[in-house]
Amino acid sequence: MHKFSIGDHIVYPMYGAGIITDIVEKDFLGEARIYYSVSLPYSRMDASVPVDNCEKLGVRSIIDKSRIAEVIEVLKGETEKMNPNWNKRYRENTERMQTGDVLEVAAVVRNLVRTDRAKPLSTGEKKLLGTAKQILESELIYSGGYTMEEADHLVESNI
Repeated sequence: MHKFSIGDHIVYPMYGAGIITDIVEKDFLGEARIYYSVSLPYSRMDASVPVDNCEKLGVRSIIDKSRIAEVIEVLKGETEKMNPNWNKRYRENTERMQTGDVLEVAAVVRNLVRTDRAKPLSTGEKKLLGTAKQILESELIYSGGYTMEEADHLVESNI
């Protein structure tokens, strides 16, 4: 039983929001498995997501437009105290993003943008911030009907 259908907008944690373009059967190690073909335009890639692994991977529907206000509240919220060790901070932020929870991703974006404004981030954290913003903004584009520029402005202006 498929949870999603062709044309559905979904979020694939660590990759962002996309649209299911097909549902296909593929051979995987001699076993037939069903996959969602997902176009992720904002990360400029296509992904094959095994249907039976969606829950474990954290794949979910995009947020409803009414929840955008919650995302903005998180972006405006207090900066959380982060680990001073950049390596641990990187790992903690990656784990938060892997949850697939839009509010967790928004918090990571907020904290890293503010940290970067105070003192430039390391190359690794800059890349992580770029990924987190892309994930967050791609979902805002689909759920709110924004352009890429509008979604970026919405995020930046509320931090």
